[in-house]
Amino acid sequence: MELFVQTLLNGVLAAGVYALVASGLAIAVGVVGIVNFAHGEFLMAGAFASYWLYVARGADPLLSLGVAALALYLGGVLTYHALIRPVMTAPELNQMLLTFGLSVLLQNLALLLFGGDARVVHPPYQGSAVTLGPFSVGLVPLGAFGLSAGILAALYLFLHRSRTGLAVRAVAQNRVAPGLLGIETERVYALAFGLSAALAGVAGVMLSVMLYASPTVGFLYTLKSFAIVVMAGLGNITGVLWAALVLALAEAFVSTYVPGGGGWVEAVFFFVIFAALVVRSWRAA
Repeated sequence: MELFVQTLLNGVLAAGVYALVASGLAIAVGVVGIVNFAHGEFLMAGAFASYWLYVARGADPLLSLGVAALALYLGGVLTYHALIRPVMTAPELNQMLLTFGLSVLLQNLALLLFGGDARVVHPPYQGSAVTLGPFSVGLVPLGAFGLSAGILAALYLFLHRSRTGLAVRAVAQNRVAPGLLGIETERVYALAFGLSAALAGVAGVMLSVMLYASPTVGFLYTLKSFAIVVMAGLGNITGVLWAALVLALAEAFVSTYVPGGGGWVEAVFFFVIFAALVVRSWRAA
């Protein structure tokens, strides 16, 4: 029973970061209407920003969160205006090829700058743990979960309580009507894409301590984010929360209870995508 509860705790904690990354992708899909294959590379950029600030300046990852969020937000806005906006009316295949090409470009740029080795940020509290009776929870995963929950709560309040957030939701629901009401849709698109990149960048800072920073780390989280978004429904930001929890728990239990589960855990998202599509086809029929 103790192993079951410990596995459950590990899955819940991992779900926080998963939801944070997937929420950014859901915003790009739901508001801008583009499938961004380079979403994971924004996460990778946030991880390397945290690593560089730690090595060059000795900056704590908690301080790097704000820097990474601002830098990735500006990078997302610039990417929208320079690359995404010109193909907004192009066929979806052209859009996907563009973002896939951007993903390859950013990966190779990271390889040139940092090499192929994994880099880890080692703050003094990295190995600390919180003991709850017979259960032990790492301080870093617990802090990452708390930060993710706080950021997602702030995102929810922004989208549902602020005028700008209501404009974002209006554009997500109808791309024509908001313009007739005086809402500048281009500004909303740029804001949404910048916010999407910023959420990924913040998650990257957390992963630089929890996991590592490498040129390919973003690709794995792009796939996991796609699985979560498919399970939640394209553009369904609220549904991302429970979908992230399902994926994280599935990975945790497979890793713990399936023989050789450590080798299978990274394939769980394929099964999640398959199961979600099958269930939707049954409902549609």
